[in-house]
Amino acid sequence: MIYRLYRGLTSLGAPLIALYLDRRKRRGKEDALRFPERLGRPGSPRPAGPLVWIHAASVGESLSMLPLVERLCARRLGVLLTTGTVTSARLMAERLPAGAVHQYVPVDRMAYVRGFLDHWRPDLALWAESEFWPNMLTESHRRGIPLVLVQGRISARSFAGWKKVPGFIRRLLSCFDLCLAQTEGDAQRLKALGSRDARCLGNLKYAAPPLPADEAELARLRAAIAGRPVWLAASTHPGEEGIIAETHRVLAARFPGLLTLIAPRHPQRGPDIAREMLALGLSAGLRSTGGLPHAGTQIHIADTMGELGLFYRLADIVFMGKSLTVGGGQNPFEPARIGAAILFGPAMDNFPDMAPRMIEAGAALRVADGDGLTEALEKLLAQPDRVARMKQAALRWAEAEAGVLDAVEQALAPTLTVLEGRHARP
Repeated sequence: MIYRLYRGLTSLGAPLIALYLDRRKRRGKEDALRFPERLGRPGSPRPAGPLVWIHAASVGESLSMLPLVERLCARRLGVLLTTGTVTSARLMAERLPAGAVHQYVPVDRMAYVRGFLDHWRPDLALWAESEFWPNMLTESHRRGIPLVLVQGRISARSFAGWKKVPGFIRRLLSCFDLCLAQTEGDAQRLKALGSRDARCLGNLKYAAPPLPADEAELARLRAAIAGRPVWLAASTHPGEEGIIAETHRVLAARFPGLLTLIAPRHPQRGPDIAREMLALGLSAGLRSTGGLPHAGTQIHIADTMGELGLFYRLADIVFMGKSLTVGGGQNPFEPARIGAAILFGPAMDNFPDMAPRMIEAGAALRVADGDGLTEALEKLLAQPDRVARMKQAALRWAEAEAGVLDAVEQALAPTLTVLEGRHARP
């Protein structure tokens, strides 16, 4: 009943959908040059041979899929990766290996879905995390395309919501031949909601290679900040920068020359953050202007795309944002993979298993609030030996977790082996 209502609304609501998309285009949230892809009109030809379609909603999900994309390409399978955001499209243009192509996922209206599937004719579909688009899932299933949920994630809050519409979520999950969950808790929730086969093999975010960095730029920045105590606040959200500024103000008196690096989750916020810092009496510079931090710079804002790996390598101590004033947390595995001592706030709901395991391994510390951040950072800046131990613990922990990719590939092996000997679907 709910699915029929959804399908009817998405069919009859074409004018409203068009208005919504047009508004997003005006706000820069849709790619004007590639906008037809959002309407199910292809922007590239379909490659010959078997094609694996991977759908990942945005930046985080697509990055976690990259190691799997590389494995599939190594097996000489064509890969189509779809995402829904402009930022993820730009990043995938830089990071996708040869043999893989990116497209924007079509809006979940049946006419657009059918145009997309008619052109691409995928032989296998892998969906990341919790992106359940009803029309796309049911139409793919109707066409006999094998569907696997990878990195499946159902939070406790989402679980409570889905339980209110049990028939609807059961129908959607029944489209998947297999659900590979991030955690055992996610696997149990997927089973309770109706998955036929839900397993936990681990988190593919553990298999991600270290974020890249331009060596020449790294050398330039290291020379510019040589001799200064440095820390990084990564993937910050509104409200957190003010807390970080106060932490800097308190600690600068004890640690002369202290440099605070801020890498906001959304780089376009860089100029606003700089103005906030200046209003608080702190000198701030923007990475996007091309300038280097100088002796008078107190806050340097990394407001560029694709350079987080560069800044993770500049700072031995990294605080992960979205964990103080905003809930959920950002991925702490990325700095651990490079070998950083990690701090995060109390709200790490998106990483319910990863965060406590990192603490247990000695790779990370949890702080309760802004005062806790200041206190923990003060201790670490004063104890370089302790920081070195945390860095080594982070590297050991990250490397020990990296075998999940093999387990996921093995679970997909029966289907992949069939595809390797098959031509494209007629």
